[in-house]
Order: sequence, then structure tokens, then C-alpha cells
Amino acid sequence: MGRLDRSYGYLQRFATCFTDHRDPELIEHSVLELLRQRVYGLALGYEDLNDHDRLCRDPLLASVCGKRDVEGEHRQRRSDRGKALAGKSTLNRLELTLPTATAAERYKKIVAEEEALEDYFIGEYVRSLPKDTPEVVLDLDATDDPLHGQQEGRFFHGYYGNYCYLPLYLFAGDWPVLAWLRTSDRDASDGAQEKVARIVAALRRRFPRLRITLRADSGFCRDGLMSWCEDHGVCYVLGLARNPVLQRRLTDALARAQQLSDADGGAPARVFEEFQYAAGTWARARRVIGKAEWTHGEANPRFIITNLPRETHAARPLYEEVYCARGDMENRIKEQQLDLYADRTSTATLRANQVRLWFSTLAYLLLNQLRRVGLAGTELARATCGTIRLRLLKIGAVVRTSVRRVGVSLSSAYPWKELVGTVAGRLQNQPDG
Repeated sequence: MGRLDRSYGYLQRFATCFTDHRDPELIEHSVLELLRQRVYGLALGYEDLNDHDRLCRDPLLASVCGKRDVEGEHRQRRSDRGKALAGKSTLNRLELTLPTATAAERYKKIVAEEEALEDYFIGEYVRSLPKDTPEVVLDLDATDDPLHGQQEGRFFHGYYGNYCYLPLYLFAGDWPVLAWLRTSDRDASDGAQEKVARIVAALRRRFPRLRITLRADSGFCRDGLMSWCEDHGVCYVLGLARNPVLQRRLTDALARAQQLSDADGGAPARVFEEFQYAAGTWARARRVIGKAEWTHGEANPRFIITNLPRETHAARPLYEEVYCARGDMENRIKEQQLDLYADRTSTATLRANQVRLWFSTLAYLLLNQLRRVGLAGTELARATCGTIRLRLLKIGAVVRTSVRRVGVSLSSAYPWKELVGTVAGRLQNQPDG
């Protein structure tokens, strides 16, 4: 993982989004080293800062983070010797420092620049695209992040039935482009138009003719967002919430679907209809596709809305192959929350919790790149981040340190030793970023 990070330069660029007001002569842990320790720790399964009071003695992690004195033998203070890495009280400054902090502060002097950090993830995605990329699909979604304390911005959300944040995510396939932590006292689509505009602008600066398609569920079917997409040449395929008017438009189609289901012994049947529709608050009528489905003996109507032309995008494949594919994004969000602790937003302030969310997002990006580059074509090519960690990273080994190197010896009985060799070989051949 450390080799992959250095090859692509992820943490090196990430560190430039922090301003360090500390006295250079007193610094023992650079911002880059602190960020590597924190993000690698999340990737390795250590969600709590308290864990680092033990991890600071780990020579292998110290080596991966870039420390030369991996045993911490030459620390300035005698009480710190034997601890090559930072403890929790130093690491928490990455997320707890106020945006107004200066060199005059006593302890917390490492300022996270929020706008730069948001731009960082957008920039990494744009950087990752090949020069001949003709089209990208952006998936937008919101989810709940339950809160169990008195965090700033705590609000009860009626739909989710708990106190929570309402983070907004945007993925391009499996690539995390946006992770924006919001309070939950708002509509799911709140702020989406501004964030999409920022991402589209970054893409168009490098790819002026790029075709961009935005996908999202019915929570983002808002006239403002659709009008913006239409005015800026962005295609969209959005879910559309059911209402009596829409359902009446599918009456005949549902009857045909029921007939098809009955003729096929009760098997599910679908009939697609499309028509122009405009809600009372919309600026114009738009193309709506209705899925008239009869399944398990009852109607299951669904609707999507799009500005893609029917000449090139027929109703059924647009619904089944394009819109339904957005469901994979929900797996990516779940993976980040369950395996990379994106929902560990337990600090007091919204700003600090946003920084934590960015750390989690970067840890996901690293493991996802390990999956893409190191594990392509292997049995773990589609494994979750948690499975990759369990089989490749959280394994027993003998670590030996010397003046020049840190050696790692794996058990000869380790069941995935050939896979480790394959991954190591692939990453070794990656050029330095």
C-alpha cells in the first residue's frame, strides 16, 4: 500500500491541502508522515485514534510512513524513545485545529484547508482519466450517518428515524469524487447542483468535449438541477417519485403486464411506457419512462426522467441497463462506511467530522487502487476492502529491523502467499509519482 501511494503520489498531494504553522526546528513528525499514519491506519482497520498509542511503536508502519528511525531511538525527548510514530494527542491536531489557527496557538497548528481538500478528490479523479476518455457517468446519492452524541449539527431525520448527518456522495464507477458531510435538516438534493457544477467544470477544463451523464434517485429530481444540466450540456437519468398522475398514465401498461404475467404462470412481467410530463413547479415538460411491472401478484410501477433522446436511448435499456446500474454506488458507500469507518463522526464539531470523512475517503481510494492495479485478474479483483485487508494486510509476520532495512518474513503456510508475491511484483514495477 505504501508503494502504491508513492507511485501515484496521493498522500504527497493530499498533504499540500494542510497549512503547518509549527516551528520547523521542533517538528518530529511532518504533516505528510502524520497523514500517512492516520490514513494507512484506517486502511489497516484502526478506526480509533487511541489505537495509535500502540501503533506508534510499530517499526513496519513507521517504515511505510517514511520514517528513517523506525525504532524511534533518536527521538528528542527521552519519554518518546521507542515510539517512531505519533500518538493520539498529536494526530488529533489534524482534525481539531481551527481554520483560524496561527503560529501563536499553543498546540493545534495544522490547518486543514476545506476547499482545497474538496478540490483534491475532484482533481485526483480527473487526473486518473485517460486522455481519450469519451464519456463519464457520475452517480450521486445521500445516506444517513447516525449520531450517538451531542455533535454539532445533530438533527433528527424523520425518514431515517434517528439523529444523523446526511452526507452527500458522488462516485464515478468505483472512484470517490465527492464526500460532503451535511447536517440532516435539509432536502437530500440540497447543494447538489453547486457540487455537480464544480465537478463538471473541472472535467471540462481537461476534456472540453467530454460526454457527462448524471445518475441519481428520485431525491435529486429537482427542477433546478435538471435545468442546470440542460443548460450546460450534461445528460441526466434520475428517478422520479410516484404520484397519482404518473400512475394513471401507466394504467393500460400495468393491465398488459398483468396479462403477460398470468400467461407465463405468474412470472414477473414488465411493460415500458414513455411520455412527456411536467410537475407544477417545473419550467418545462420532460421525457419520463414508466416501468409497468407486475410481480408477486401486484403492481410495482417505477419512473425515471431523462434528457437523453429516444432515438439513441430506448426506454427499456435506458431503465434496465443505464439507470439500474447506479445501484452499485450504494455498495461503494456501504463499503466505505463499514470497512473504512466513514461513519466514525464522533468528534464534537462538524468541521472535524468532515476531515475524518476525507481521511476515510482517501483510505478507500488507496485500497480501491490496490484492487484495481495490484489485484486485477486475481481472485480478489472484486473483493471488498474488508476482505482485502483481512487476507493481505492484517496477517502475522516476523519483522526484523537493521540499520539499512526492515525485513518481513511470512509463514510458509500462509494461504495467499502467491497472491502477495503477484501484487508485490506489480506494485514494484509502478513508477514513482
